[in-house]
Amino acid sequence: MFGYRVPAPDEAMLISGGRRGLGGAPFRVVTGHGKFVLPVFRKVRFLTLSMCESEVVETCVTKQGIALHVRAVIAFKVGNDNESIINAGQRFLSDQDQMSVLTGRIFAGHLRAIIGSMTVEEIVTERQKLAAEVLDTSKTEMAKIGLIVDSLQIQSIDDGDTGYIDAMSAPHKAAIQRQAQIAQAQANQAAAEAEQEAARRQAEYARQTAVVKAEYSAEVDRAQAHAAQAGPLARAHAQQEVLAAQTELAQRQAKLRQQELVAEIVKPAEAEAERVRILAAAEAQRMKVQAEAAASYDRVALDRMLIDQLPLIVKEAAGGLSGANVNVLNGADGLGEIAAGLVAQGLTILDSVRQNLNGHGGQNSGGRPEEGNGRLELQGPDGAKPDTEEKQPGDDSAAGDRPQPRTP
Repeated sequence: MFGYRVPAPDEAMLISGGRRGLGGAPFRVVTGHGKFVLPVFRKVRFLTLSMCESEVVETCVTKQGIALHVRAVIAFKVGNDNESIINAGQRFLSDQDQMSVLTGRIFAGHLRAIIGSMTVEEIVTERQKLAAEVLDTSKTEMAKIGLIVDSLQIQSIDDGDTGYIDAMSAPHKAAIQRQAQIAQAQANQAAAEAEQEAARRQAEYARQTAVVKAEYSAEVDRAQAHAAQAGPLARAHAQQEVLAAQTELAQRQAKLRQQELVAEIVKPAEAEAERVRILAAAEAQRMKVQAEAAASYDRVALDRMLIDQLPLIVKEAAGGLSGANVNVLNGADGLGEIAAGLVAQGLTILDSVRQNLNGHGGQNSGGRPEEGNGRLELQGPDGAKPDTEEKQPGDDSAAGDRPQPRTP
């Protein structure tokens, strides 16, 4: 459109004529958008906001009095704020190339001042510190002319023909050379050790190969010898198996014969012995039963004879009273009491005799008289012996050998 102007993205449009700009500036600043400008009445100029570069090559004297040739590069531009644009426009609008020249001169002065306060060692080893100090001291001056510095790079430092930097680096060079020589020697040693290890491994491999070959050869010889001995060994094993079979057969025949002898001799003998033992046990049991029966019969006969003798015992006791001086106080009752006492005395005597006979006669575990013992003879009223002798089974002795009971 006629009269409408738009600045580029990296430019600032300066419009002069008409109203003044910000802060009493002789022009108005427009960035980032267009503006309608009246022809003839307004004048438009453009100030670049792009990055600019300035190179500084300066000879500076250090704190030690050594001259150094320093080469540095400065990257700068006009600030984006209106104040910086106004300051730069008033100084460089007519000749914008002067920004690089003036910036180089400003930094050359500050560079000489900073290097003059430092030693060569500090300058060489601390280049970043040198650049930071130069930027810091030049920041105020650059702001006054509307410029800002993005970076400062010290590209080279040279002492010319003095040789100070070379001399300063000599120990380091020597140390590096020494380290290089040591590294080379270590590399040579490692190479020699590697060669020796390789030779040792080759020798070890050769030894192992020879050992394996010898083992294979020995194995082949053993196989051939084993093959040669296979026939005799097979025959010997066969004979050994035949002998073992014959031995086993003989053992089985001997065991069978032993079993036959046991069946023919030992078993019948054992059966006969068992039969005799059973017969003997039966005979002993029979004799025991007979003896117990006879003993029981003797006790019954003894009791019967004692009962038969009781009247005689009472009579004899009463006869003893015939010559005695006995007073009967109660008449017939008194006589009855005396008779009852005599009967009781006779029963007591009878029981005592039975106990004595049972105590003196042999008794077995069942409390019965033993066989062959306990023969009793009792006297009748006339003093004759009653015929009560009984011959025990299995006893051939006379009845007169038995003990005779005594009458009370």
